[in-house]
Amino acid sequence: MRTVFDPTAMDPGSFYPVLTASVVPRPIAWVSTVSADGVPNLAPYSFFTVSSAQPPVVQFTSVTRKDSLRNVEATGEFVVNLATEALLTEVNASSAPYEPGTDEFAALDIESEPSERVRPPRVAASPVAIECRLREVIEVGKSFVVMGDVLAVAVRPEALADDGLPAFAALAPLSRLGRDEWGMPPAVRRITRPGRPG
Repeated sequence: MRTVFDPTAMDPGSFYPVLTASVVPRPIAWVSTVSADGVPNLAPYSFFTVSSAQPPVVQFTSVTRKDSLRNVEATGEFVVNLATEALLTEVNASSAPYEPGTDEFAALDIESEPSERVRPPRVAASPVAIECRLREVIEVGKSFVVMGDVLAVAVRPEALADDGLPAFAALAPLSRLGRDEWGMPPAVRRITRPGRPG
């Protein structure tokens, strides 16, 4: 017999860990922004995915209104830096509840570099940075889905495979699981998609 968790019978704080322990693994958007005053910000978001391929759009969800969201609304720009196994300590540290207006790059001694198309800096050590212009913010209850048009994807040369695309082994992406658990890069299996039946 299954245990059934009913969100209508539980307070949101109790249902949240059920949801995040069930929807796993989740890729991490390590989002860099700048405030209207030009102060950089860096924070991880594990509700992250591709929204559309044509046009290219990515999205992350801010659970409650946080600095990243306020900065994106003020400037219309953000960068999704890939969170990697080698950067686990820094990614986790940047999730701390810093005072508003704190520059996490400076506070955590994380090296940044200029972006190509947007004002927010990239994380220099991240192998992939997706530079975005705000498309829209969709309010869903107490959360905010931030959708961004992809202006550029900047990939470090050592992360590119022979076919010119990012190589999974070189990326070594992190993921979030439930509780305080993190997912390390998984094993990879290649299998050809089936053609149209019949």
